[in-house]
Amino acid sequence: MAGLNVSIAFFFLVVAVCQALRQLSKRLLSPGAYGCLARELAGSLQLCMSFLELRMLVEIGPWGGGFGPDVVLTLLFLLFAVHGASFDGASANPTISLQEFLLLESSLAATATKLLAQGAGMGMGWAVTKIYWSWELTQFHLIQNLIAPECSSAIHTALHHAAFVEGSCAFLFHLVLLKLRQSHPVYRVPALAATVTFLSYTAGPYTGAFFNPALATAATFHCSGSSLWDYIRVYWLGPLTGMLTALLLFQGNIPRLFQKNLLYRQKSKYKVPKAKVVAHVEGDEPQRKRKGEKSNSKPCA
Repeated sequence: MAGLNVSIAFFFLVVAVCQALRQLSKRLLSPGAYGCLARELAGSLQLCMSFLELRMLVEIGPWGGGFGPDVVLTLLFLLFAVHGASFDGASANPTISLQEFLLLESSLAATATKLLAQGAGMGMGWAVTKIYWSWELTQFHLIQNLIAPECSSAIHTALHHAAFVEGSCAFLFHLVLLKLRQSHPVYRVPALAATVTFLSYTAGPYTGAFFNPALATAATFHCSGSSLWDYIRVYWLGPLTGMLTALLLFQGNIPRLFQKNLLYRQKSKYKVPKAKVVAHVEGDEPQRKRKGEKSNSKPCA
């Protein structure tokens, strides 16, 4: 279990370094530059490094370390809970950034900056993790370095099925995200972490269950076994289609593209009561309110 302890220490170190980077950037940069650039860069770096180390444990741990999938799934849930609590609003996921753009929550320039920061962060995370593995601090890392040049594609099923799996994962994830986006983080963070853990457990054997185009690009696009177009169809177009479907189903429209609700009727939130006309007659003359005299009549309900 010494190798597992080293990996856990690595997770803590990655979170601590990225958190320090976020705090330093918040002090030095403007709010706009921090929100669109530094925050996404740090979040993507943290996510990529943690995911690559965890994926290494998934592939080597059962036969090289003697621990079962329950250990890895527990680590996955805890890691995504920590990510959700520490990301400070960053998504580290291009489909989430595009969803915010389509919901009119982000401008085109801000979205493009986020996408570039996410790509740079994932690339940096992959490079730094490779350097960390080269130190061979554990037997896991030694084995990983031996098999890394011969890495194979994470697609272990037919291409149309793989694209459907990634799209379905993105669809369910974004539905949960849309439902909980206004919820308190105390409820939203563990719910999203549980959703990611469940999807990874069910879809992992087929595609790796990335449903994050930037993460999939850094983690598996360089491996042999599938062409670039195959990877794009499965890991880019699949999650993008799932996100668009979830957004359309949840909203009934896509605000950035069209305002008309195609699925749900818009009902008025408030009911307008009918006015009642009451005539007050005193003899044959209507009562007139004198100047300066308060009226005792109640407003119509």
